[in-house]
Amino acid sequence: MTDSSAPLTPHRWWVLAVIVAGQLMVILDATIVNIALPSAQADLGFSDHDRQWIITAYALAFGSLLLLGGKVSDAIGRRTAFIIGLSGFAAASALGGLATGFPQLVIARALQGAFGALLAPTALALLSTTFTEPAEKRRAFGVWGAVAGGGGALGLLLGGVLTEELDWRWTLFVNLAFAALAVIGTVVFIRRARGTQSRRNPIDILGATLVSGGLFGLVFGLGNVSRDGWGSWTTVGSIAAGLVLLLLFFVRQARAPWPLLPLSVLRDRNRGAAFLVLLIGGAGILAMSFFLSYYLQQVLRFTPIQAGAGFIPLLLALVVSATLSTTRLVPRLGQKVVTPVAMLVVASGLLYLSTLSTTSSYAAGVLPALLVVGLGMGAIVAPSLQAATTGIAPSEAAVASATVNASQQVGGSIGTAVLNSLAASVATGYLASHAGATAQDASRVAGYDAGFVAIAGLFAAGAIVMALLIRRRPPERITVGREQLSTADAGGAVS
Repeated sequence: MTDSSAPLTPHRWWVLAVIVAGQLMVILDATIVNIALPSAQADLGFSDHDRQWIITAYALAFGSLLLLGGKVSDAIGRRTAFIIGLSGFAAASALGGLATGFPQLVIARALQGAFGALLAPTALALLSTTFTEPAEKRRAFGVWGAVAGGGGALGLLLGGVLTEELDWRWTLFVNLAFAALAVIGTVVFIRRARGTQSRRNPIDILGATLVSGGLFGLVFGLGNVSRDGWGSWTTVGSIAAGLVLLLLFFVRQARAPWPLLPLSVLRDRNRGAAFLVLLIGGAGILAMSFFLSYYLQQVLRFTPIQAGAGFIPLLLALVVSATLSTTRLVPRLGQKVVTPVAMLVVASGLLYLSTLSTTSSYAAGVLPALLVVGLGMGAIVAPSLQAATTGIAPSEAAVASATVNASQQVGGSIGTAVLNSLAASVATGYLASHAGATAQDASRVAGYDAGFVAIAGLFAAGAIVMALLIRRRPPERITVGREQLSTADAGGAVS
C-alpha cells in the first residue's frame, strides 16, 4: 500500500541506480587500495612504518566526519550534497592517482574519506525518501544491502585486476568513471529539494572539530610508536591531546542543545555493546586484510589478482554466517551467547594465522583461517548491526546509523595504526638479530604473526567484556496493524 502523503518519485529506479553507483564508489575504496598498496609502496618508496596511513587516512576521515556529513546534507539539500560529494570524491581520487610522493597520496586519501562522509549518509537519506511504497522500499533496500555486502569483495577483485593489468594508480582513477555517471544521473533524475536543517537547529561545528581532532591525535600518536617510541613527546603528546579532545567532545555532546551524537543513543547497554563490538570488528578485519594482502603478495608471491581472489572465501563465509546468525542463532540463543562465542571463534582463526611462516601455503595456512574468521565475523557484525538500531527513537535513527558506520571506520583506523606499528617494530627487531637471504621475508612474517596474535587478543578480551556487558532480555513486542511481532521478527531495521 502506497503512502498517500508521499507520492511516488518519477524515474525512481533510475534514481536507485544513481545512488548505488555513488555508494559503490565509497564502499570500493575501503578495500580496493589494500591490494594495490604493495605496488604503490614500491613505486613511491614509503616505509613500512608509514604504509598504514594510506588506509588509516581514508578510514579516519570517513569515520570521524560521518555525523557531520549527515547534518551538512540536511542543511544544503541532499541533491546538492550528493553532487558535491561525488565531485569532491572524484577530484580527491584524481589527486591520489597523480601522486608523486607519499604526502600527496595520504592527503588525497583523507579527502576521499571526507567527501565519502558526505556521500554515505546522503545516499541513504535519498534512498529512504525516494521509495515510499513498502514493497518497493524493501526491494530497493535489498539492492542496497547486496551492494554494501558485495562491494568489499568487488573492491578486492577490482583492485587486483587494475593493479596487475594497468597500474596501481587506476584503483583511484576508476572512481572518476563512477562519479561522472552518478553526477549525470543525479542532474537528470533527482529533483532539487530545499535543505531540511532548521536554522534553529544549527550544526555543531565545535563538536565535529573536537571529535575529528581527538581521533586524529590518538591515531597519529599510536601510528608513530614504532618510529618514535612510547617515550617520545610526539607520541605522548599526540595521544594525550587526542584523549583530552575526545573527553571534551563527550562533555560538549552532553551540554549542546543540538548535539552531533545525542548521548541517549549510547545509554542502552546492548546498543553500547553493539557499537563497541563493531569498533573491535572494524579494527580486526581491516588490520587482518592489511597484513594478509602484504603476506600473499610479498611472501607467497601472489599476483594482485590472485591476492584479491584469495579473500573471497572470507567474504562468502561471512555472508553465510550473517544470514544464519540473524535468522537462527540469535533468535534461539540470544546475543549474550552468540556474540562472545563468535568473538572467540574469530580469535581462534587469527591465532591460526599467527602460525604462518615463509614456507606456509595458501591452502593449508591461510584458507582454513579465513573460513573460520569469516564465520565468526558474520555472527558478530550482522546481529550487532541489528542491536545498534533496534528500539531507537525515529528522531535518532539517522544518528544511530551514522554511529554504526563511524564505529567500524574509527575502529579500522585505530586498529591498523596500532597493529602496523607493532608489526613494523617486530620486523625491525628480527632483522637486527638475523641475517641471510631469507631474513627479509622472515622478518615480515614475524611482524604479521605478532599482529595476528594482538588482534586475537583483542577479540578474546572483547568476548569477556561482551559476556559481562550484554543483558539477556526478552524480545520487545511491537504492534504492526493487528499483528504483534518481536524485534527479532521485525529485523530491527530502521529506514
